[in-house]
Amino acid sequence: MSSVSLRKLRKTYGKVVAVEGVDLEIEEGELIVLLGPSGCGKSTTLRMVAGLESITSGTLRIGERDVTRLEPKDRDIAMVFQNYALYPHKTIRANMAFGLKMRGMARQAADREVQSAAEMLDIVHLLDRKPKQLSGGQMQRVALGRALVRDPAIFLLDEPLSNLDAKLRARMREEIAMLQRRIGKAMLYVTHDQTEAMTLANRIVIMREGRVQQIGSPLEVYDRPANA
Repeated sequence: MSSVSLRKLRKTYGKVVAVEGVDLEIEEGELIVLLGPSGCGKSTTLRMVAGLESITSGTLRIGERDVTRLEPKDRDIAMVFQNYALYPHKTIRANMAFGLKMRGMARQAADREVQSAAEMLDIVHLLDRKPKQLSGGQMQRVALGRALVRDPAIFLLDEPLSNLDAKLRARMREEIAMLQRRIGKAMLYVTHDQTEAMTLANRIVIMREGRVQQIGSPLEVYDRPANA
């Protein structure tokens, strides 16, 4: 069972404190949303978990391992970016298989993993297309599929729906929620959208000016806001 533990995570840039003392425990199968306005430290916190930002001080554990100083590839995480981050010259199949092949997985095994994820996300018919032939919603499903095939301990999602229109955002929220329940893995999800947070989260972490202000279920945060 893989839990994720953030203990007093701190991030500074020179004398500027971006994140101060974040304490958070994420259990396997739990979807945690980091919610707050632009500049509150939520994306920086996510990027520290991913290994894309160094941790100034504090400890990060994934499962039984202290991963505070490990490279992203060694952390057992998969990230879904706001801009999808797909290789434009590769097919969707090749995009989804890329990380597996970089880890040395045999082609046939990688193809099976890609096929399984594509079936789960209903994108089998897109596998031989290029990203430029896809809509925004389709590209987001591909980005989710690429993360899914890695079978990580935790999925990290950084404002994944912000480039989609309102109708498509609502549909993708439902799909992400169903996917998360189906795979039963931990997810850490960053957004500034309160509706997104209330719809998706098991627990919401409210951040402001680099600090955690409140952690609670959507109902607790709505009924008893700490900063009301």
